[in-house]
Amino acid sequence: MRVYCTYFDHHYLPRGLALHESLSRVGGAFELWVLCLSDACHEWLETRGLAGVRLITLAEFEAADPDLLRIKPTRSIVEYYFTCTPSLVRFVLGQSPQVESVTYLDSDLYFFRDPEPVFVEAGAKSVAIIAHRFGVKYRHLENTGIYNVGWVTFRRDANGAACLSWWRERCLEWCYDRIEEGRYGDQKYLDQWPALFQGVIAIENKGANLAPWNMANYTLQERDGKLWVDNDELVFFHYHGFRQITAEVYAPNVYHFGVKPTELIQRRLFLPYWHALNRAQARIARVNGALIPEGLRDWVKEPPKPAPTGVVRRLWKRLRDQHRLYRSLLSGKYLRVPRAERDFRTSSASIP
Repeated sequence: MRVYCTYFDHHYLPRGLALHESLSRVGGAFELWVLCLSDACHEWLETRGLAGVRLITLAEFEAADPDLLRIKPTRSIVEYYFTCTPSLVRFVLGQSPQVESVTYLDSDLYFFRDPEPVFVEAGAKSVAIIAHRFGVKYRHLENTGIYNVGWVTFRRDANGAACLSWWRERCLEWCYDRIEEGRYGDQKYLDQWPALFQGVIAIENKGANLAPWNMANYTLQERDGKLWVDNDELVFFHYHGFRQITAEVYAPNVYHFGVKPTELIQRRLFLPYWHALNRAQARIARVNGALIPEGLRDWVKEPPKPAPTGVVRRLWKRLRDQHRLYRSLLSGKYLRVPRAERDFRTSSASIP
């Protein structure tokens, strides 16, 4: 059985449910530990009893880690969540002494096949990480990290323990949402692991952690009903920055990386996730407003501006928003869900 951990709050709950849905469908035997970052998130999940899910309340998590709780006032909300990442892996390893390894997953991942090829490639290595694999035009983005935190596996051995302990200590010392002196959040620290620790492997399977920032590097093809990334079958996609704009329009966050979604990409990559989010939303009683905001790692830094008052201003805002919407659709920044797909937004593929 594979053991994973992730975290999200009630705003990100649809994505967490989509992640769980994909693992339930293709992931084989698994256990998914979820750190619930809000009481509303925990309350909803607790009433559902999802198969293979182990829940952790934030209070329980913080009580087990006084050092983490001590630095909480020094971090913004998103910075504190970044800081929690290594501590969450440590917590799960501590709670499950029989487990050989734990894999942290960002909750905006979605699996298209059993991730076993990734574990096979990792073999007996102590730590497995995956590079961003930025295209040449976007190589400058490595200032946020050569490797992506979306998938990180730690084996229960001396090398894995040393690496995890070092990462946690560094994050407690400094973990902020800015680039500073070769550091960025919890992520940039991964760059040092291959040199500092033995048993670290960078996964080379191109189908693992396909993402907006690396799609342009590869040729995507459909063969035998499966999606292939060059010669590797797609394992999971990282839906970083994926946003639903209206009921039928979404932003896949690939425009800024020079990707023009083909019919194949829309049909095999983006529409399955759009359906998964809508199935999740259909199950969730609305909690504190909209349930598909910006992602955990993309939160807006400033509060939204108040809505304009007065008939003329409201009309002007509506016209301006419509202009931006159509301009974004024409440019390919936004995509519209085909009418036939909209009719099946909560189809027979719904999660139980």
